[in-house]
Amino acid sequence: FVQRTEWSLHVMTQRALEAESNVEKLKQEIFILQGELESSKVENENLRAGQTTDLGAVKHIIDFALQSLHKIITGTNWSIRQLTSGAESLHIVAEVLKSTGKISEVEAEKE
Repeated sequence: FVQRTEWSLHVMTQRALEAESNVEKLKQEIFILQGELESSKVENENLRAGQTTDLGAVKHIIDFALQSLHKIITGTNWSIRQLTSGAESLHIVAEVLKSTGKISEVEAEKE
C-alpha cells in the first residue's frame, strides 16, 4: 500500500513538474508575443500618422500573433487543469497517508 502511495506521489510530482515546465515555455512565448505586439503597435501608430507601410506584412503579423495567442491560451488552460488535478491527487495522497498513520497508531496502542 505504501509503495503504491509513493508511486502515486512520484507520478503526481512528475506531472506537476511537466506542468511547471509547460508554464515556463508559455511564459517565454508570451514574452515573444509581447515584443511582436509592441512592433505591431508601432506600425499601427505609423499608419495612423499617415506613413506608408506594407499592409500585407501588418496583416501577417496580426494573424501570426492571434494564432500564437490561441496556442498559448490552449496550453495555459491545459497546464492549469493538469496542476489542479495534480494538487487534488496530492491532497488525496496526504489524506491516505494521514489515515495510514492513524491506523498504525491504533495498532500500536493495541499491542
